[in-house]
Amino acid sequence: MPRPRPRAAKLADAAPIFAALGDPTRLHIVARLGQGGPLPIVRLTEGTRLTRQAITKHLNALSDAGLVKSERSGRERVWELQPRRLAEVRRYLDMISAQWDVALDRLRMLVEEDDRDG
Repeated sequence: MPRPRPRAAKLADAAPIFAALGDPTRLHIVARLGQGGPLPIVRLTEGTRLTRQAITKHLNALSDAGLVKSERSGRERVWELQPRRLAEVRRYLDMISAQWDVALDRLRMLVEEDDRDG
């Protein structure tokens, strides 16, 4: 079975996403938006020790990576996840998983062959 290989363009596209998700606060924000749907900053700061400014900084990093977007609703901004970008992350992780599956299958076959010969 041929091993799927990530193209350089896919790697370059995925890097900013993983960089943005590499921060625990940003992962928490993504989880909150995933559970609660679109939320204003005031709701995203609830239960944290972070200021609105700190949350805004993290939201902007997620936005730059294409993971969230905001819309103005009255005097506040409401933030929501961008499912298309998250689906891209999922496809990339699936591709890496398939590569590991192939490598582990080869290792298993080598070990079994060695056991038979040994």
